[in-house]
Amino acid sequence: MTGETAETLLEWLHERGETARAEALAALLAERDALARAREAAEAANEAKTRFLASVSHEIRSPLNAIYGYAQLLERGDGKDGAQAGKVIRRSAEHLSNLVEGLLDIAQVESGSLKLARETIRFPAFLDQLIGMFSAQAAMKGLALRLDTPANLPEYVRTDPKRLRQMLINLISNAIKFTDAGEVCLRVQYRNELATFTVADTGIGIPPAEIARILLPFERGGASAERAGIGLGLAITQALVHIMGGEMTVESAPGAGSHFAIKLMLSQPHAPPADLPEDGAAPFYLGRTRSVLLIDDDPAHREALRGLLAGRGFHVLEAADGEAGLALAGEAQPDLVLLDVAMPGMDGWEVADALRRRHGPQLAIVMLSGEAPESAPAQGTFVTKPFDFAVLLDVVTRQLGLEWPHSPGRGAPAAPPALPALAAAEARPQLDEIIRLVRIGHVRAIEARIDALAALGPEAATLAERMRGHLDAFDLKALAALAEREAGR
Repeated sequence: MTGETAETLLEWLHERGETARAEALAALLAERDALARAREAAEAANEAKTRFLASVSHEIRSPLNAIYGYAQLLERGDGKDGAQAGKVIRRSAEHLSNLVEGLLDIAQVESGSLKLARETIRFPAFLDQLIGMFSAQAAMKGLALRLDTPANLPEYVRTDPKRLRQMLINLISNAIKFTDAGEVCLRVQYRNELATFTVADTGIGIPPAEIARILLPFERGGASAERAGIGLGLAITQALVHIMGGEMTVESAPGAGSHFAIKLMLSQPHAPPADLPEDGAAPFYLGRTRSVLLIDDDPAHREALRGLLAGRGFHVLEAADGEAGLALAGEAQPDLVLLDVAMPGMDGWEVADALRRRHGPQLAIVMLSGEAPESAPAQGTFVTKPFDFAVLLDVVTRQLGLEWPHSPGRGAPAAPPALPALAAAEARPQLDEIIRLVRIGHVRAIEARIDALAALGPEAATLAERMRGHLDAFDLKALAALAEREAGR
């Protein structure tokens, strides 16, 4: 029944005095119209999600292809620049991680289960790192990338660093993506604990009719396919701003660039926080060598963490399951345990309970998992995978009360924690060969020599762990310096 026919029928019923039948027909017509609107909305949502899934496929395949390609080059020994390969793989992995995080964030926002952290961060350093992340990307497009901050910016503020970083990354990456000439500027203002972040660009701008739409999940503006993303960044940013009690505004016009502004309350801590390592810090902490026990059933994850931690001066122990981890903890008495939650047999929570009963509260425990717990765990601090190593290092620093020689005025950077003297006659040939292999960049042969060094005994194994850390980070210069120092050159 068309709308005109329905109106005519309603008038006819009213004229005949059949009010009840007219009201029933009006109710049916209203229900029909509501169902039609709901169907149109559902079809539009399905179309948006179909476009979104097609975009996700592209977004996933591109970084996966980079990771796969560079991994094959490194495996075959064809990569001429290992450090560059490592950077590409890391950036691609971060892209995939952000994509997964975005999907989870949307689900958590819609279900109302998203939880915020409250941590102290170095505010100027946080902003400098953000700009540093995008400097190469902006330079490749010939754009100026500026950070504009006031003189009264506080050294420390309290916020959820992950969410704040996520919001600003979304805005800055969008600004660079949609700007072909000119500049992108992150302007920060701070007054009475109210921080205002403005990301301004000289890009293509946004038509007024599209501003509201691009803030919806799975929706994108009318940009070309190569510019358009997956349609989650701005929606997540707006949702996070609201959850954190802030406000986001958008000013834009076609051809005149865009200004995205976020206002958030960022309080200052009452007292300076514990000293944390910064980028550019000397790689080794001060004081005695600390031992860390890794309990994880994934050998690749253990190997990666072992290399990163050993490269910072930690003595690293490993166990592949809970039973072995408990036995090793009893023998070695580690300073800290990094404990995976999902393991066959005893899971991480059960192992943590057993560690607490046997070793008491003085043993530091950091839980690692791909899923954050619904409530804060009583067994120890929680870190969600995948994580930036700097984030984990901050947690370890706080748990162990470490001090890093990075602040001005503390004197020259400290040497790594002293190792027991090695039997020079046994270790010297291996060290000399490692030094020679570093000069020619033969990574596989270096690995073999480090393994041979580790087999000489516990003292040599500790040195080998540090060397593996430098090798895993493709820091051959530091590896050579360590080998030369131990060889007495």
